[in-house]
Amino acid sequence: MKRNGEDRQSEMAFSTQEMAELLELSPRRIQQLAKEGILISHSRGKYVAVESIRNFIRYSVEKEGPSDEDVDYWNEKALHERAKRQKTELALAVMKGEMHRSEDVKMVMNDMLAAFRSRILAMPSKLAPQLLNMSEMPVVLETLTKEAYEALTELSEYDPQKFYAVSEEYVELSEDDNSS
Repeated sequence: MKRNGEDRQSEMAFSTQEMAELLELSPRRIQQLAKEGILISHSRGKYVAVESIRNFIRYSVEKEGPSDEDVDYWNEKALHERAKRQKTELALAVMKGEMHRSEDVKMVMNDMLAAFRSRILAMPSKLAPQLLNMSEMPVVLETLTKEAYEALTELSEYDPQKFYAVSEEYVELSEDDNSS
């Protein structure tokens, strides 16, 4: 059963302007909060005072998120330790040659593609003298195809030493160190 004071509180209504002044917001923002269901409408342009103010306070606290006082030290410490472990694992993978830094990959790939480009561009001057005296199409095609395959084979040969040569972080491990 409600007491007289609670009945009066639940019936008390403020106009949009009064609510705006009380909450230090614009009348437009008051209307937006009412549409969002945070402020409770009593009638057109009027808001249930006590319930609306309580809702607004809850909304404001939730919107701000946890304060520094709410931060769990041990949870934060665990997150920090996990990040440090992941960073160490990544650095170890680079050192073992299991992973390459993007800068190293870019450098090695640029070198490989530059060499491939040079080889392809050199094909006409290399093959022209050979093809000059050939009159049969199958022989010409075979010569061109053979040279193209040689260039492509050179491009496809993966050499991890090229990556290790550009990475200062790589450490060569013996077979005993690798077995874990």
